[in-house]
Formats: sequence, structure tokens, C-alpha cells
Amino acid sequence: MNNRKTVKISNEEIDQQIQYVVDINKMIKNKGFKYHIITYGCQMNVHDSEKLAGMLSAMGYTETSELEDADLILFNTCCVRENAENKVYGNVGALYPNKQRNPNLIIGICGCMMQQSDAASYIARKFPFVDLVFGTHNLHRFPKLLFDAINSKETIIEILDEEGRIVEDVPIKRNIGVSAWTTIMYGCNNFCSYCIVPYVRGRERSRQPSDIIDEVRRLGQEGYKEVTLLGQNVNSYGKDLDNPYYFPNLLMDLDKIHGIERIRFMTSHPKDLSEELIRAMAESSKVCEHLHLPIQSGSNRILKAMNRRYNREKYLELIDRVREQIPDIAITTDIIVGFPGETEEDFADTLDMVERVRYDSAFTFIYSPRSGTPASKMSEQIDDNIKKERLQILMSVQDRISKEINEAMYGKTYEVLVEGLSKNKEDMYTGRTRGNKLVNFTASEDVTGKIVKVKITQPKTWTLEGIMV
Repeated sequence: MNNRKTVKISNEEIDQQIQYVVDINKMIKNKGFKYHIITYGCQMNVHDSEKLAGMLSAMGYTETSELEDADLILFNTCCVRENAENKVYGNVGALYPNKQRNPNLIIGICGCMMQQSDAASYIARKFPFVDLVFGTHNLHRFPKLLFDAINSKETIIEILDEEGRIVEDVPIKRNIGVSAWTTIMYGCNNFCSYCIVPYVRGRERSRQPSDIIDEVRRLGQEGYKEVTLLGQNVNSYGKDLDNPYYFPNLLMDLDKIHGIERIRFMTSHPKDLSEELIRAMAESSKVCEHLHLPIQSGSNRILKAMNRRYNREKYLELIDRVREQIPDIAITTDIIVGFPGETEEDFADTLDMVERVRYDSAFTFIYSPRSGTPASKMSEQIDDNIKKERLQILMSVQDRISKEINEAMYGKTYEVLVEGLSKNKEDMYTGRTRGNKLVNFTASEDVTGKIVKVKITQPKTWTLEGIMV
């Protein structure tokens, strides 16, 4: 049991941040200032960017999709993979001409990447034209930091080493639509050997149930039909709360909220997938029949080296239990290829697991060493060409399975929550089934935001097409 206690920030500190919002609003009033946020990484980062956008809107900024029009540009960064970091450095460097043309342009970098050792100092040396650098633990202090950046000729840097406290009532500017994100907990206690997240997001901290329930209730009142609960490991929710209240309890309470039609969550860790959670999913009318359960590797030897704390046998038992109670469930996963020391036999075990489980889809990745993690110091790092070859083999196997599963849906009718007109299919609407399958279909009227029945007429590998019935 994790006895770490969740602590909210003081009312005094909240009042201070509100005052900075007011001060900035006065400074930029009637100037038509615009902001542009570039987000890398997971859904947690996307939701953090919604909070940054909410604070900027409260300050008087408006959003623009064009970099050239922006008076403030923020990079909300990810450090899970090296490629994301390289993109950040390249895109920040490309803004130097913008800064020369407009010295009043504010450029800021925040997020997980900044929590890494020496990242902030590297930014200050390499890109001295950057105005503001802050991390994951002090997002709520953004109004003060921006105020300081506007009024200083020096780069404002604030990276807090301590784990972020729970901050409620931060303004959020969500995209207009039918679905919304809601963070239920922060941080991670698992310390998988390849993962940087516990070092940059801190240990697990659960929000109070009442705060989550109130937020989801407001979302229902605002017209959102679907909510996705976010956490690095949602299955661990509540273990640090004073009173016994866990993730299954939260799901059943959220199931009662009027207006919300569907509940999703991610991500789940197999070691914490309890019988109580499976039962709550089965009994709930709104929790969708979709489970994202990362396997990462099918080899017991590699799973142990990854510090995942389960084996393939345990994982297969979980899959059987889930499917026994929720027969129509769609299961997706994450898989890493090329982990240090991965042999051909280990990789064959991964392919075997993919064949056994038959995932609806999988996010597949090449192992990327992250400085500061145990795996980055392991011997037997795999050659990049071997990693790429294994990734292609894995993707080919999964694509075949995904197509086979989708083809079995031909001629069947499913409930689809309509997100709006498809961006890729002209004159077609798009939405998702309860199993999280993307469906494009024709309709004779605007059905955005509604749950409609669609008959599948053309199954594809990654999407489905159909007609409304």
C-alpha cells in the first residue's frame, strides 16, 4: 500500500496565480495577442496543453493555428523517445528568424523533457532566444512565469524537483467535440527499466474522487458524451488516498452521471488489473468494451529485465478472465522491439503472444535508450537495423490480425458515437464504436454528437466503413 498523501496547493498560492492572470490581461488588453501550442507525446501532455490554453485564454490571448501570427509559442515536450526530443530541438531552432523579426515574441518550452537533468541548461546555452522554460511539476505556476518572461530580458527557468502537488480548478480550454480527457492521477511508481516517466512526472498522486466526479458531471452538463480517464497507471488509482476508494469504485460512481454516455480509460498496467476492476467494467453500462493493456514483450526473460512484474502466463490468464466476463471486448496493446539483449527467440515469443491474444491493434515501437534509466546502461544494445527489421515483421503480423478481426465485423451493426464529418472521407461522417473502432459512414442528416447505429459494409485494416441504419 502506498501511504504517500496527496496535498493540494494553498488558497494563497492560487490567489497569487489568479492575480498574475489579471495582471497579464491588463498588460495585453486590446492588443489582439495570439498563442500557438505545439504538443508532443501522450494524452497526458495533450490534457496539460488544454490547461495551458485555458490559462492563456483567461489572460486574454486567443489561439492561432499559424506560427507566424503567434505572439507566444509554447512547446509542450515529451522525453519518452529520442525522436521526439530531436523534433523539439529542430523546431525551436527554426524559430530564431521569427524572434529576430519580432523581438516581443515569447517562446517557451515546458513538459517532461525539461525535467531531465541538464535539459534546461542545454536549452539556455543552445537557444538563448528562448524566454521561458518550466517542467511538469509547476504547470499551475505558468501565469507567474509568463509574467516574469514578459517583463525580463533573461530566460526564465523554473524546474521543480519535488513531485507536483494536486492543483484543482485550473482553467481548461478543451477542443469542441463529443469527447474529453480527465486526469484522475499523476505520476508512476512502477519504474520499468526502459521508462523515464517516474523521473519526470514523479510518484503516483490520486485526485480526490469528489473533484473527479464534479469535473465529469460538468462535462456532461456542457454536452460532452464521452470521457477518457487518464493516468500513467489508472489501475493504481486511490492507493494513496486516506479512505479506501479505488478505481473500480470510481468507475461505478461515474457510471451514474447524467449526460455522459461512454467512459474510457488508459493506461492499465497488467500487474494491477484486479478482478474487481474486470467486474466493474462488465457491470457498468457506460464503461466501453475496450481495454488497452500493454504487454511490451512476449518473452519472460525480457519482461523481467524490463521490471514489468508479470510474466506471459499471468498476462494470458488476465486476457482469459477479461474475455470470459466481457466477451465482445476489444483489446489493444503496446509492444517494444529491440530491448537490450532481445534474442531471436525472445522476439519469437513476442510474435507468439500477438498470435495468441489476437489484439485488435497495437502501438509498436523500437526501443529507444533514455538517459537516466537502467536499460540505457545495459549491455547487448541491439543494432538499429535489426530493430527495424523486427518492427516490420511485428507490424505485418499485427496488421494481418487487425484486418481479420475487422473482416469478422462485416454485415454487423454497431453503435457509433459520431464525432463529425470525416477529414479523410468526403461527405462521410466519422465516429467510434464502443470497442474504439473508427467508422466512416454515410448519413442523410447531421448526426454529430449522436449515437447512431451503423452497419459495416467495408472492413479495412485500420478503419471500417458503413451505412447508418
